Amino acid sequence: MKFRFAVPALFALLAWSGMACAQVDLAKLQQGMAGPHTQVLVLGTAHLSNAPKGFKPESLQPLLARLAAFKPDIIAVESIPGEECARIKQYPSIYDPENIAPFCIDTGKAKAATGLDQPQAVVAVHEAMKTWPAHPSAAQRRHLVALFLAAGEPSSALVQWLQLPEPERRAGDGLDDALVAQVNKRLASNNEAYRIAAPLAVMLGEQRVYPIDDHTGDNVTIPHSQDKAFAAAIRKAWDSSRPSVQPMRDREHDLLANNQIMALYRLLNQPASQQAAIEADMGAALGDGVAPYYGHMYVVGWEARNLRMASNIMATFRERPGARVLVIVGATHKPWLDKILGQMPNVQIVDAEKVLGAGN
Repeated sequence: MKFRFAVPALFALLAWSGMACAQVDLAKLQQGMAGPHTQVLVLGTAHLSNAPKGFKPESLQPLLARLAAFKPDIIAVESIPGEECARIKQYPSIYDPENIAPFCIDTGKAKAATGLDQPQAVVAVHEAMKTWPAHPSAAQRRHLVALFLAAGEPSSALVQWLQLPEPERRAGDGLDDALVAQVNKRLASNNEAYRIAAPLAVMLGEQRVYPIDDHTGDNVTIPHSQDKAFAAAIRKAWDSSRPSVQPMRDREHDLLANNQIMALYRLLNQPASQQAAIEADMGAALGDGVAPYYGHMYVVGWEARNLRMASNIMATFRERPGARVLVIVGATHKPWLDKILGQMPNVQIVDAEKVLGAGN
C-alpha cells in the first residue's frame, strides 16, 4: 500500500519541481505591454585612466557629440555607489579593505568638512535631489558638490562643479580647500567617468551620473593561503590566450595613443571584438580543469558582478519608464549587460554600432 501511494506522490513531486514542465516564456509579457520601452545603450569603453602617453582628452569631442545626439536622460558609469561603499566598509572581515579601497574613495575629509558620515551624506544627496531647483544658485551647487564627495560619488560632484562659472569654483557652502583640491584632481583625471560621463551630463543639463558597479558579487572567498594559487591560475589562463588576442589589444593601444577615438570605440563595440576578448578572458578561465577550479570561481564571480550591475542599472530607470539610458562600462561587460537587460520586457537595447556610425 505504501508503495502504491508513493509512486503518484513521486510523479507529482517531479512535476512540481519543474522537470516535467514547459519553460515559461517571459518574452510574451511584451505582447500586452502598453507605453514606451526604456532605451538602453551600453557603450563599451577603454579604461582611460590607463591611457598611454600621447592621449589628448580633447580628442574625445567627436565621441561626446555622438553620445549627446542619443540624448540620454540617465548616464550610468562603472563605479561603486556610495551607498554600497558604506555597506562594504561595515564588513571588513568579508570585504578585504585593500581590495575594495581602489573602488571606494576616502570620504574622511568630506566628513570633516560637512559633518556627515557616508550613510548620512547618501541620505542628504537623495533629499537634495528630490527638491533640486531648475535654476540652482552657485551656493547650492557648491553644497551639493560637498554632499556628493561625502557620499563617495566624485563623478556626480564633478557634474555640479563643471556647471559652476569659473569664479564660483571655490571653497564655501560646505566645501573647504581640501575638497576643492579633490574635485579639481578629478577634473584633471583621464578616468572615463570624468572625461566622458560628467562632461556629457553637463552638455545635456543633467545634475548627476549614476554609479552602478558592484564588487560584492565577485568577492571570491577563499583561504588566504590559496590567494597566490588563485591568482596564478587566472594568470595562466590569460597567458594561454594572449597570443590570440594581443594583436587586437595592440590595435586598441595604438588607436588611443594616436587619439583615433572614434575608430577605437567602433572597434571596442564590435561583436567580433567582444567575442574575442571574452573568449581570451572568461573562456580561457573556464578551461581550468584542475580542482578546486579557480577559473570557474572567477567566471561565476564575474557573472554575479554583471547581474548585480544590471540590477543597479534598472534601479536608475525604475521610476522613469521610457527613459533613454547610457551605460558606460569596460568593454568586456557589454555582452553580459546587453543580454541581461535585453531580457527585460520593458527594455530595448540600442545598437551601439549605429550610434557610433561608420568610419575608420
